[in-house]
Amino acid sequence: MDAPTIVILFLIGIVAGGLGGLLGIGGCVLMMPTVRFGFAFSPALAVGTTLTAVVFTAGAGAIKHARLGNVDKRAAKVIALSGVVGVLIGSAVFAAIARYDRIVDLVVGIAFLYPAARMFWEGLWQWRAPEPKEAFVGGSPTAKSLTGGLVGILTGIIGLGGGYVMVPSMVYILKAPMKIAIGTSLASFVWFALVGALIKLYEGFVNVPAAVAMGVGAAIGAVIGAVLMTKVKTAALKVLFGLIFLYVGLKYVFIAFGVSI
Repeated sequence: MDAPTIVILFLIGIVAGGLGGLLGIGGCVLMMPTVRFGFAFSPALAVGTTLTAVVFTAGAGAIKHARLGNVDKRAAKVIALSGVVGVLIGSAVFAAIARYDRIVDLVVGIAFLYPAARMFWEGLWQWRAPEPKEAFVGGSPTAKSLTGGLVGILTGIIGLGGGYVMVPSMVYILKAPMKIAIGTSLASFVWFALVGALIKLYEGFVNVPAAVAMGVGAAIGAVIGAVLMTKVKTAALKVLFGLIFLYVGLKYVFIAFGVSI
């Protein structure tokens, strides 16, 4: 991989990290389509490389959000532990389907659509609603463990889950305020990403130079995004979250059937 490509990936990482820190998504939603469609990575290589880069951005974003008071540390521990178990299960499934490019693309795309549509719709309806004051993630320990485990399985399969599934799950199932959901999501997901990345690296599904370039840039961007989040209304985050994920989800679904959008 030549120097100009490394620089481009580093800059993409900064943008992705900023988005990740703002929305609690780790930057996957931008980095994975970029290397998949912009640099012609295979679906499996895109998953592994992105998941490795996300270790950097999720870690940096989690630290910044913790300092801003946006992390429910007790909930993060429960979700992270169960999520790591889920990642191990999901990684075994990924190893079985990795050579089927269209299946990987289709699964990734479908997984984006529901939370994208729901976030966008509710963001529009809640534009004038007051910001919630709670600073914790609700739900029982069992509910948190199940959420972490299921998201972990999805993460192991498609390299995503920390934001696009975890944040909606915390908001709608565990009744967490949006900003607490974002910070706690990053604090939990960094462990999912680390375990998943190590497995993908062992399996040979990681382009290390690309992952490091994007990861370092994303770590810088994540800190910027976390600061920007304190100045943005929750409804705006939901609308932005929904629009971006809706486009990406449709792109993956269409490409699985040989159509580019």
